[in-house]
Amino acid sequence: MKRILLFLLTNLAVILVISVIFSVFGIGNVLDEQGVDLDLQSLLVYSGVIGFTGSFISLAMSKFMAKRSTGCQNIEGSTDPEAQWIVSRVRAHAEASGIGMPEVCVFPANEPNAFATGMRRDSALVAVSTGLLRGMNRNEVDAVIGHEIAHIANGDMVTLTLIQGVVNTFVVFFSRVIGHLVDRLVFKTERGHGPGYWIVSIVAQILLGILASILVAWFSRQREFRADEGGARLAGGENMIAALERLKGGTAELPDGMAAMGISGGGMAKLFSTHPPLDERIAALRAHRG
Repeated sequence: MKRILLFLLTNLAVILVISVIFSVFGIGNVLDEQGVDLDLQSLLVYSGVIGFTGSFISLAMSKFMAKRSTGCQNIEGSTDPEAQWIVSRVRAHAEASGIGMPEVCVFPANEPNAFATGMRRDSALVAVSTGLLRGMNRNEVDAVIGHEIAHIANGDMVTLTLIQGVVNTFVVFFSRVIGHLVDRLVFKTERGHGPGYWIVSIVAQILLGILASILVAWFSRQREFRADEGGARLAGGENMIAALERLKGGTAELPDGMAAMGISGGGMAKLFSTHPPLDERIAALRAHRG
C-alpha cells in the first residue's frame, strides 16, 4: 500500500508543479473564466499538456532515477565471469529481438527481482538484483533477462507512458470541471475562481488519480503476459515457468517508476497491482505452449 500512495503522490506532485508553473506564466488563465462556463476545448488542451509533460519527463529521467534509487552498478566492463555471462545473455537476446544493446546493471537486494527501463528501445537499461543471481540457476536468470528484453522490444515503457499521459489528461480535465461546477453552484462564485475551486479540484484530482491508477495497472498486467511469452520464446518455456515458480518466495521491492517493468509485482491488492498473480502467469504460459 505504501508504494501505491507514493506513486499517487508523485503523479499529483508533478501535475501540481506544472500547474503552478503555468499559472505563474499566465498559461492557466483559460481556467479563470469571467463567466459561468469553462472553455472546455482550451481546458482539454491545457490538461493534455500537463498530463503528457509529466509522463514524458518521468520517462526521460527513468534511467537516471533507476540508477539513483536502486544503486545499480554497470557490469559491462567487468572481468567477473558471472557478470560477463549476464552481459552476453543480454546481448544475445537483444540481437534476437532486433533492438540495440541495453546498458546492463546489477543492484543490491536480498530478494530476486529485475527491471527494464529507458526512453528508447535502442538505449534502454536492464538490471537484475544480487538476490536473483544468488537464488536462481542460469537457465532461470536467462529467462528473466529474456522477459525484460521482451518489455523493451515490445515498447512497453513508451506504451505505458502514453497511457499514463492520456489518463493524466482526463484526471486534470475532469478535476477542473468538477472544481468549477462546485465553485459556481455550491460556493456561488460569479467571477473568476474562489478557494473552493482549488480545494475541490485537488481533492477530485486525488480521487480520480486513484481510479486512473487502476486502469493503468490493468494495462500493465496485460503487458506482463506478453513479456512472459517473449521470455519463453527467447530462453525456453520451461525456463520461464521455472523462474516464475522461483519468484513465489518473494521479490525485492522496486521504486515506483520501476515497478511496472519488474519481473514480479508486490503483494498489494490485485486492482492496483502492475503484475498478475504468478500462478496466472504460469497457467497462461502453459496454455500458450499447449
